Amino acid sequence: MDQSRIRNFCIIAHIDHGKSTLADRLLELTATVEKRKMKEQLLDQMDLERERGITIKLQPVQMHYSHQGIEYLLNLIDTPGHVDFHYEVSRSLAAVEGAILLVDATKGVQAQTLANLYLAIEQGLEIIPVVNKIDLPNAQVDKARKEIIHLIGCSEEDILLASGKTGLGVQAVLERVIERVPAPKGDASKLLRALIFDSVYDTYKGVVAFVRVVDGSVKRDNVLSMLGTGSESVTVEVGHFAPALTPQAGLCAGDIGYIATGLKEVAECRVGDTITLRQKDRDAVPVDPLPGYREIRPAVYASLYPTDGEDYAFMRDALDKLKLNDAAFTFEPESNQALGRGFRCGFLGLLHLEIIQARLEREFGLVPTITTPSVVYEVSLYGHPDRMPLYSPSDMPDPAGIEKIYEPYVALSIITPGEYLGNVMNLSQTIRAEYRNTEYIDEGRVIILFDAPLMDVIVNFHDELKSVSSGYASMNYEGIGYRESDVVKLDILVAGDKVDAFSRMVPAHLAHQEGKKTVEKLKEVLPRQAFAVALQAAIGSKVIARETISAFRKDVTGYMYGGDFSRKKKLLEKQKAGKKRMKESGHVAIPPKAFLEILKSNK
Repeated sequence: MDQSRIRNFCIIAHIDHGKSTLADRLLELTATVEKRKMKEQLLDQMDLERERGITIKLQPVQMHYSHQGIEYLLNLIDTPGHVDFHYEVSRSLAAVEGAILLVDATKGVQAQTLANLYLAIEQGLEIIPVVNKIDLPNAQVDKARKEIIHLIGCSEEDILLASGKTGLGVQAVLERVIERVPAPKGDASKLLRALIFDSVYDTYKGVVAFVRVVDGSVKRDNVLSMLGTGSESVTVEVGHFAPALTPQAGLCAGDIGYIATGLKEVAECRVGDTITLRQKDRDAVPVDPLPGYREIRPAVYASLYPTDGEDYAFMRDALDKLKLNDAAFTFEPESNQALGRGFRCGFLGLLHLEIIQARLEREFGLVPTITTPSVVYEVSLYGHPDRMPLYSPSDMPDPAGIEKIYEPYVALSIITPGEYLGNVMNLSQTIRAEYRNTEYIDEGRVIILFDAPLMDVIVNFHDELKSVSSGYASMNYEGIGYRESDVVKLDILVAGDKVDAFSRMVPAHLAHQEGKKTVEKLKEVLPRQAFAVALQAAIGSKVIARETISAFRKDVTGYMYGGDFSRKKKLLEKQKAGKKRMKESGHVAIPPKAFLEILKSNK
């Protein structure tokens, strides 16, 4: 189709503001999907997405619509709203020319709304503001309008009103997209340049890259070259999304579609990379990669261990399959004295961790033991110019050789009603946050900006924020680099043996408090032994907290019915010596339940 009749756009919003529901109505209005095949959240492919009511993975779809007698080709990308998938949203925005900014009329502008809006503005996209859920009885349409006008400086007439649930105003949104969003400006005569904004793995087609073709064209049997990874392959199939993969003859400049590469590793076809065609002439002009390519780096690491050691190989195969359809997920084997063999895994955030855990349970029947999540610290050693990344507390070098420890920080933005401002400020003091600024959106809502350690933000801050604000506050964060930090490694010893799975990095001033809480919790969950078990929290060689699980007491003199007391004393001394030997050589088996309880208490 002629480029002038193509419109590429996406929907951006805070989580649970109605993106997927609006997408459903757009599919119905354009008759892309038959009515008998329609279902709620049609573009959300996983059962997990439907149950939780959130979009986990972006999903493109192609629609046809006639406006004023002219047929247009509309490529929509439905994006996730959760902060964990911030990078995925940024890649979606790079593939389009316009964005529908969706604001819930009952909740107003929230933190992720702002974050995604700023991303769209940076990409130079045409913004179409829409107030959604206007059919609800508690909708505050005028307030939502004022907030949008304050943010982007548009006029009141530019803001559309719609209801994704009833379909009210959806046609006006579609027509505004056609009128306002500019057509793509690629050059079909140039060599192929296509941006990969997502990828999945297919058993028969290999890695399927979701692409936006910027210049040139591609068809089946073309020899492809990935500029970022250097991989090459032959095109197996090209096509568009309807929303299922639908083959076609080729893709041209301006199109959004997919290229089945035949590659067997997702790592060879990374999100954000540029696809071009291999040039036979060695003196050919080099192709400039499209801007913005960077590798996705996990923000949170945790170890997963099978509850049954015999499931190790099965779990490795399961994680391999999950990684094929989730390029942001990483894992590598590791072993632990208490838990046996397992895997150290990298995630984008705690929601990402929960999703992987849920998929392991649903799709493979595995219920893993999870160690305490941790972020990647950096350590500077005396005599070494470069910093060493610290993916796990168990990798911590000798404290005597450490010059400085650096911790990842984020720019944290919180939007809250004014009456909860004091509660939010008090909460911020519990996470070592550094106050930056306060800005009023309107007379009732404020944005508060902080710099805070990533570890403090991801663990439990979101739940506590919702608690102190009666559910009205929202948050967003973005990495701003590393800062020197006063953190120490807290070790937990059970019967004198260090348990690496319990080790974690904590602020120095909270070490005693955290150590005491952990050993007290362990005393509750660990089973008693035939000998007394010492539970110790230590920093290096210094013990800072201790609890003792008392031994079972067996009455060895119970069968005696008389005689001299020396006979009883002899038996008690023999029992005491036996317990001492047992304590010296005994090993305490830690049940998986204990690791789960400690993880919950840390949260």
